Amino acid sequence: MSHTTVTIYYNPQCSKSRATLELLQQNDIEPTVVEYMKDPPDIETLKHLISLLGIGVRDLIRSHEQVFKDAGLDDKDLPDDELLEALSQCPTLLQRPIVVVDDSKAALGRPPENILEIL
Repeated sequence: MSHTTVTIYYNPQCSKSRATLELLQQNDIEPTVVEYMKDPPDIETLKHLISLLGIGVRDLIRSHEQVFKDAGLDDKDLPDDELLEALSQCPTLLQRPIVVVDDSKAALGRPPENILEIL
């Protein structure tokens, strides 16, 4: 695994993010840490993450957040572009953590053990 590149989209306030980072470190992996609350991913990055994860845009959104409801994002007819724009503007809505390996595969660390499948 010496040439593997691992990136974690991380929020230090999130227990799942901390647990996932710890799990990576226990496996002798020092990932690139992207604190997405300080440095939110742009729309192209979000599209790339979604394609690596093999999920839909809505699956990447934390729909129980109050800001989700306040912004009217629970409207099922909203196009993906509007949802992506909301995610890029309000990173609180992003499911976390996301771990990317070699820019070719990704997993959501919910639970943290999910990431072991891509390492």
